[in-house]
Amino acid sequence: MDTPTLHIATYNIHKGFSQFNRRMMVHELRDRLRTLSPDIVFLQEVQGLHLGHAERHENWPTGGQHEFLAEDVWQATAYGRNVIYDHGHHGNAILSRFPIRHAHNQDVTHLRFERRGLLHCTIELPGIPGAVHCVCVHLSLFGRSRRMQMEALAAYVEEIAAPAAPLIVAGDFNDWRNRADDLLARRLGMAEVFCGSSGRPVRSFPAGLPLFRLDRIYVRGFHIERAEVHFGAPWSAISDHAALSAHLVPDAR
Repeated sequence: MDTPTLHIATYNIHKGFSQFNRRMMVHELRDRLRTLSPDIVFLQEVQGLHLGHAERHENWPTGGQHEFLAEDVWQATAYGRNVIYDHGHHGNAILSRFPIRHAHNQDVTHLRFERRGLLHCTIELPGIPGAVHCVCVHLSLFGRSRRMQMEALAAYVEEIAAPAAPLIVAGDFNDWRNRADDLLARRLGMAEVFCGSSGRPVRSFPAGLPLFRLDRIYVRGFHIERAEVHFGAPWSAISDHAALSAHLVPDAR
């Protein structure tokens, strides 16, 4: 019997607005994600609640954006609120076609004005004993804070997952200097899905014509079948980041 392929994607959705906040794009975003049709989606800058947008936009989702995006397609969702304000909150989310056994949002804030968290889920996948650890990240804009958050991520994973347990870490690393390979990937025995022989992640920002290598997908316990970066039209009208996706085959056990 053929080993099933796992299709995953990561996307910084810019709170459901186009670049420079010109247009509300959450409905177009939902259509685009459904066309891409990954099994597990790692999302950053997800608006869990915003009272002002709900008043100004008559077609603003009634619940959190993660619930609206997942409806009728991804049966399980998890949301970790990181930034909380008087009129709402936003954070990271994971959407999954498969059961989420457990979800936890780990606070890794370094600067009080820049709240950050790691959303960790254990997900049951067919054909894989136990569960796959999935972590959705959105790291700091500042180098020292990013390094501390990568250290915190590595320490957290080492504490909650066995050294050989299947692991996917994806999201917006803001890591244009590619320090994550040294600080995170090697320590956890992970591979970045785009690096290959070039040794460099793919360019993902801005979405119209990517110049900076900000977004990543790191995996352990999987063979990388192929990976794609989704930029230009229509993606560039939805968010300022490109979406990344990968098809993965579990390693033989």
